[in-house]
Amino acid sequence: MLASLGQGASPWLLKAGGRLKAGGRCGLRSRSAGLAVAFGLVALPSLSVLPEQHLQAAPLSAALSRQSFVAEAVARSGPAVVTLETQRTVRSAGISGLPQGFLMDPLLQRFFGLQGKGGRGQAVPRSRVERGQGSGVIFASEGLLLTNAHVVEKAERVIVGLPDGRRASGQVIGQDQLTDLAVVRLDGSGPWPTAPLGDSDRLKVGEWAIAVGNPFGLENTVTLGIVSNLNRNVSQLGISGKRLDLIQTDAAINPGNSGGPLLNANGEVVGINTLVRSGPGAGLGFAIPINRARNIAKQLVEHGRASHPMVGIGLSPVPALNPGGPIPPGAVIRSVVPGSPAARAGMKVDDVIVSIAGRSIAGPGAVVTAIENHGVGRTLSVGLRRGNAGLVVSIIPEEMRSLHGGR
Repeated sequence: MLASLGQGASPWLLKAGGRLKAGGRCGLRSRSAGLAVAFGLVALPSLSVLPEQHLQAAPLSAALSRQSFVAEAVARSGPAVVTLETQRTVRSAGISGLPQGFLMDPLLQRFFGLQGKGGRGQAVPRSRVERGQGSGVIFASEGLLLTNAHVVEKAERVIVGLPDGRRASGQVIGQDQLTDLAVVRLDGSGPWPTAPLGDSDRLKVGEWAIAVGNPFGLENTVTLGIVSNLNRNVSQLGISGKRLDLIQTDAAINPGNSGGPLLNANGEVVGINTLVRSGPGAGLGFAIPINRARNIAKQLVEHGRASHPMVGIGLSPVPALNPGGPIPPGAVIRSVVPGSPAARAGMKVDDVIVSIAGRSIAGPGAVVTAIENHGVGRTLSVGLRRGNAGLVVSIIPEEMRSLHGGR
């Protein structure tokens, strides 16, 4: 009753002309007092002892409560979030699924676009234009934007739409299928808005996550959630052929959001949206950490492709000492590729990696990151635990393409 009285009485008193005098007493006219009695506000005299600043602060606090950190975050990076429209030509050889003799009739051959040759109908190659759509974020003032590789894959034409209404063509200067990242350069001199890049290594589970993009062609869509998990390995999602540790979020990410940014509460880009789970378990979204994306983007801009160092081992976490207990640090080697750098260095299955370059290793993801950061062709020291003994081996990471026959 007191809460509702406080919310309803103060605005009404100010509107009715009630005004505090210098002595701190409320000088209401008898007419105002009569209205108060008529509405049953018997506690009206008790309000007269409140300072004037308390009554006048109510509208200001109400205005502040309407402000949102999400609006401020989106205002900072939103102008740099773009829509990508792609086109590519798809060619088909002919018609399948029909009985062979069905197309022997000349009338049917003409109907299906076939022409007779040697007594048999053969399909005339056909082509159609396939259109796609995705999102991206401009990260450099010279017109460079990050998006997903699957958004621009085999695209013959890329049109980029900005929130301010401008449209520009774009050129794909590099893409990396292994991390699903691509860099597009905008044609024209700009000026181009840019989004500030954050530090994904400083993210914590439970922090705010803001997804911005163009799902289903709905431009400038903003959704809010939290960081649900960090370093979610893509293999846990049943996806092969990728090399990613992802940020998991419950911020709604839908088709068309691919390539758009995941922002923190400060409006900084901390991830590039890439995956969403559909069907059972829907509501799980995943983003590529921006620190990884920044490194890949730099390589794509400078060399047109990204390097992926590899030593040829399969890893898993160290089993807990007791059921349900904490997972010890390190990574267990579960497989060694014959002829790989790991095999030449003498690594064996069931060895436990405990350190790389003198730094302790928390788990398999940390091993991959350390090798990625080290690069190709330089010696790297790896600390192992084999049974009860410890040893250090030297290994030289190689480019992944060389381990897979140049693929």
